[in-house]
Amino acid sequence: MTQDNPFVQFLKTYKNNPTLFCEKILGITPDEWQNELMNAIVKGERKISVRSAHGVGKSSVASWIMIHTLLTHLDCKIICTAPTSSQLFDALFAEVKKWCNEMPESLQHLIDIKSDRIELISRKSEAFISARTSRKEQPEALAGIHSTGKVILIADEASGIDEAVFESASGSMSGHNVHTLLLGNPTRNTGLFYDTHHKLKGTWKTFHISAFDSARVSKEFIEEMAMRYGEDSSAYKVRVLGEFAEEQDDGIIPLELVDAAINREIETEKGLVDVTWALDVARHGSDSSVLVKKRGSQITDIKTWKKLDLMELSGRVMAEYDSLEPENRPLELYVDAIGMGYGVVDSLNAIGRIANVVPINVAESPSQKETYVNLRSELWFKFKNYLEDRMCKIPNNEYMIGELISPKYKFTAAGKIQVESKDQIKKRLGRSPDIADALVLLMAGDAIASRSSGYKRDWQQPLVRNIKGVV
Repeated sequence: MTQDNPFVQFLKTYKNNPTLFCEKILGITPDEWQNELMNAIVKGERKISVRSAHGVGKSSVASWIMIHTLLTHLDCKIICTAPTSSQLFDALFAEVKKWCNEMPESLQHLIDIKSDRIELISRKSEAFISARTSRKEQPEALAGIHSTGKVILIADEASGIDEAVFESASGSMSGHNVHTLLLGNPTRNTGLFYDTHHKLKGTWKTFHISAFDSARVSKEFIEEMAMRYGEDSSAYKVRVLGEFAEEQDDGIIPLELVDAAINREIETEKGLVDVTWALDVARHGSDSSVLVKKRGSQITDIKTWKKLDLMELSGRVMAEYDSLEPENRPLELYVDAIGMGYGVVDSLNAIGRIANVVPINVAESPSQKETYVNLRSELWFKFKNYLEDRMCKIPNNEYMIGELISPKYKFTAAGKIQVESKDQIKKRLGRSPDIADALVLLMAGDAIASRSSGYKRDWQQPLVRNIKGVV
């Protein structure tokens, strides 16, 4: 009899109760907003868009929806996508696989998990989850999906998906049995994802989840974001409040921070104080090579030179070094090692009097890989943090001021911070931001320290990581 059929009983219990499914089958208690989202799918809501802060559990709830649908529908096609392979397979689809492995073994035996697909073994062609990357070059990822049963299109990090993908998917999204779920951090204020929370809001059911709405986000994280970026910054708005950043909020360092650091009166530190230098090497004939000196919390001197070859530049640096008393000589000298800079490193190391000449490749991976695109972006925000320290002081240099307040940043599709390139800044300023680049290079020691909580200066281990040919 059907009432004794375990599958029938399973459907009666869980098909319309995703919350119970999560609790009993997956062993997880969803947040209130996650329950509301899952039940909206069950009740037939066709267009849903979720903008959220970082770490609230949006990828988790998307995976629960997929697994619940697969096991409670004999005819369902579930397509999940993200802008990049890493976002899709290392994050979202990995999350789906993880929760599949949390199910009882009796249910695990019902599915076949592949690298880009999870199928119901008894109905492989009719019931599956398929992972497809959404690239502008291949916009057909979500196109041509039809079924007599249930269809769910799930786009994670939807803010970063190109409009061509959504245009290609418009036919699939229009079906009467199709549910479209967009999730992401609000990193871009254009495109379909942005529109669903603004001019299309009446036709989409929307969710807005801030870090304050989720117990999964720690108070420490929120406080750290406030301290690091400021509560008025784009970074805080996106990563904590889940708000779309305004265009005018894309500057890194405000003028008031620079002015305060210039005009601040602080006592000269006495005794043994860390001395650090940084050298930005000119890349083109019109650019300047810049040496900046930091003693304790103060930037004490800025030297600029033009049209010097590598040996001449090395000689000028050594002359500066030799002119000072031992207590005012640097413990470490950071050199921008991209391009010609590495020649200067070799030259200074050959001379051998500066103990720690540290090559820095700002294009390498940052210490905070989840937050920044590259080391350069990380160093700029670390310098902002330095300026926010009331004990710091910098010289009054008009060129420096313009270079420090000029750079802008954006959020990538992956939700990471990317500072605009040196060439972009040069185009807007009319000159290369050489002084500013040397100043932010001073923060490289903090990046080293961020590698681990138990930091000790080990200059036998260079900062540059995973860059072929750079040691």
